[in-house]
Amino acid sequence: MKQALQGLKVVDLSQVLAGPYCTMVLADMGAEVIKIEKYPNGDDTRTMGPFVNEESHMYMMVNRNKKGVCINLKTDEGLALFKELIQSVDVLVENYRPGVTRKLGIDYDTLKVINPGLIYCSISGYGQTGPYSQKGGYDIMAQGLSGLMHMTGEADGRPVKVGFAVNDIAAAQTALQSILMAYIYKLRSGEGQYIDVSLVESGLAWTVWEAAAYFGQGELPERTGTAHRVSAPYQGFKTQDDYILVGAGNQKLWEIFATKVVNRSDWLTNPYFATNYLRAQNVKMLEEEIESELVQHKASYWLELLDKHGVPSSPIYAYDQTLNDPHILERGMILSYEHPIAGSMRTLGFPAKFSRTPGQLTSAAPTLGQHNEEVLQALSISDKKIAALKAAEIIK
Repeated sequence: MKQALQGLKVVDLSQVLAGPYCTMVLADMGAEVIKIEKYPNGDDTRTMGPFVNEESHMYMMVNRNKKGVCINLKTDEGLALFKELIQSVDVLVENYRPGVTRKLGIDYDTLKVINPGLIYCSISGYGQTGPYSQKGGYDIMAQGLSGLMHMTGEADGRPVKVGFAVNDIAAAQTALQSILMAYIYKLRSGEGQYIDVSLVESGLAWTVWEAAAYFGQGELPERTGTAHRVSAPYQGFKTQDDYILVGAGNQKLWEIFATKVVNRSDWLTNPYFATNYLRAQNVKMLEEEIESELVQHKASYWLELLDKHGVPSSPIYAYDQTLNDPHILERGMILSYEHPIAGSMRTLGFPAKFSRTPGQLTSAAPTLGQHNEEVLQALSISDKKIAALKAAEIIK
């Protein structure tokens, strides 16, 4: 089956999450991704559990569909192999701290001489310039500096990080879209370019509603729990046995919710609830009123009634409930595959559904150095030379 990115050749020098997620999506859509791991132990996530037959599930989740090579870039011969490989690739993705690539001799200025059409994408915590560029930066630091933690959590509680590595994934998505835009430009001009992506800025760029409130009227986004800052009711509510989400996000839905779902037409004449703006301003009062009704029945009762009347709603799932929900399963978001060491495994599917060039799971994440011979043979390096490179600890 044809895939959208067939013919695109990528070298992945990144590790852990942001870079590998970006290159995984490229590989899912048909790009040839060669993952070069540091010698001798590989990507740091190989040491992170849970493990299946000593293979890290964390590593396997974001490195499917890639070819794995392990080269010692701190040796002259390993660096020479890398530079030979880089001559024929379109894209390089790395997430070293700024300055490290120069020390290794694999920075953009060096490599663009070898390959002028190279698209070189650096992903780091704070970017390649600025006063924080040399600081180490993980996702949680990026959530803090981008303001995300300050606006997440309950109003009277401490700052809370988002439940998954949101700035890492934001950086991965920013890198992905930037690479594809640069590739379109390269197809037109033949020219490569350098792309500088940071975790902080990628997350900050997603705070569009919050920026509008601040730039518009100096409003700071404070912690509001599950409530929305400008729309109500639009949050989680307690029922008799569980919490549910209700999103009556416009006046029509509010009126349907009040009259047909909870049978409280008196709310429509309450001056505190007359408009969406007023409901948002009086959200605690509104929450108390709504929960006084919802606690009279179980979550399933309300969800069925909300669906019947077309008011957006949802249960608040534990993760295992999400992964076993019939809609998630029907949409192909859980895939099964065979790993050569770990055996039968499951992973997440492809969120975008393409009619002509869908994403495909063609191979499991590589074992450390699994494709050394295949990749080096494609560079016309003999088996004898490959054996010598192994003996000299140039490749794993």
